[in-house]
This record gives sequence, structure tokens and C-alpha cells, in this order.
Amino acid sequence: MDEARQVFDHMVSKGCMVNARSCNILINGYCKHKKIDKANKVFQEMPRKELVPNTITYNTLINGFCKAGRIEEAEKLFFQMQDCGQLPNLRTYAILLDGLCRNKQLSIAMELLREMEGKKLELNIVIYNVIITGLCKAGNIESARDLFSGLSSKGVQPNVWTYNVMISGLCNGGLLVEAEKLLREMGEKDCSPDGCTYNTIIRGFINNKETSGAMGLIQEMVEMGFSADASTMELIIDLLSKNRVDPALLPLLKHS
Repeated sequence: MDEARQVFDHMVSKGCMVNARSCNILINGYCKHKKIDKANKVFQEMPRKELVPNTITYNTLINGFCKAGRIEEAEKLFFQMQDCGQLPNLRTYAILLDGLCRNKQLSIAMELLREMEGKKLELNIVIYNVIITGLCKAGNIESARDLFSGLSSKGVQPNVWTYNVMISGLCNGGLLVEAEKLLREMGEKDCSPDGCTYNTIIRGFINNKETSGAMGLIQEMVEMGFSADASTMELIIDLLSKNRVDPALLPLLKHS
């Protein structure tokens, strides 16, 4: 990255034209290498070069601040872009919402979501998935369930990711009946479960010591053409070593 910066500075010193895209590439590179202060320095230098940061510039730097755990600076930049006349797009909101959730600022994330809904923005399932994921990871399954249940009234349909996150959250909360109900609902709603869905719910059943239910789901997963991932296989092998599941499952899994 330092070499890239040297080339960039050399271009400027030679009077070569640099634009916002050039700065965006440099900012993105610094962010990916977790050098957020250097990325911010490039951003701060843009006005002196008579360059106007665009939405990509702001999104990249906001994302960098969020991933660095510097959420207050991300929020400050979010408001700054609007003050400069640069309207945030759905990608901007998704980045900030995810950053807020990951940094345990769920109440602020929910407040921002309500603000977005109040502005009548056309929110998609990606936005709601971010919040539902944050709520489930925080163990706030009630709020996640309420948000999930209200999606259809907002004209938004859950996708496989939404169901997988909800199933995981329900399993973590010991709500296995409800988790399996969602699995069955997926087929009815023309949103077929994938391998991640089955691995998630199988692990949930095993971790909650519902081995008989897990065995049925394992059989179903194999019949659907999906395989156990490394984490699920580890749990199954542990159960086999304790003679708590049918050994006939192992060859079945090996050939899946």
C-alpha cells in the first residue's frame, strides 16, 4: 500500500490528473489492510486537491471505521456526507447498520431503521437481514421474531439468509419446535432450504440434546442432496463415540 501511495503522490507532483476514483482505490486499499488512519488522511486531502468525495468514498471509509470498531467516527462521517449534500444510499445504511450491530449499538441501529422507514425509503431484505442478524446474535429473539413476522406487511419477502439466521437464533434460544416450523415454512413459501439451513438446525438440535430429532433431520438433509459441514460432522462423530446416535448414519454422511 505504501508503494501505491508513492505512485499516487508522484502522479500529483508531476501534474497528472487524479480523480475521486483514484482516491477511492487508495482508501479502499488502506481499509482492507486495516490502515484506517491512512485511509482517512487520503480522504481529508481530497478537498485540497479540489476533489469531491462521492458515495463510494464515504461508503468505503464508513465501512473501514465500522470494521475497526470506531463506530462514533463512522456515524460522524455518515452525518458529514449528508451535510455535504451527498445522500446515503441503501449500501451506506446497510454498512452503518451492520457496524452498529457488531459494535453492540442495537438501540441506535433500531432507531436508524425506524428513521429509514419514516423516510419511506424502499428498504430491501438486505437491510432487514442486517438488523435481524444483529438481534439474534445479541440473543434478542423476541425483537428479531417481531421484525421477521412484520416483513410481509412491509412488502418484503424473507430469503434463505433470513430464515437461516432466524432458525439459528431460535435454536440458540432452545426454541426447536419454532425453528423446525420455520424450516417447513420455507418450502411452503417457495424459499427452499440450503445446506446451511440443515446444518444450522441439526447443530441446534444436537446442542439442545434432541438427538432423535437431529437424526431425522440428518436423514432429510442427505436425501435433499446436502452434506454435513465440518462443525456438524464433529458433533455427529462426538455423538457416535458416545453411542447416542445410530452408527448407520456415518456411511450415509460419508457418501453425501
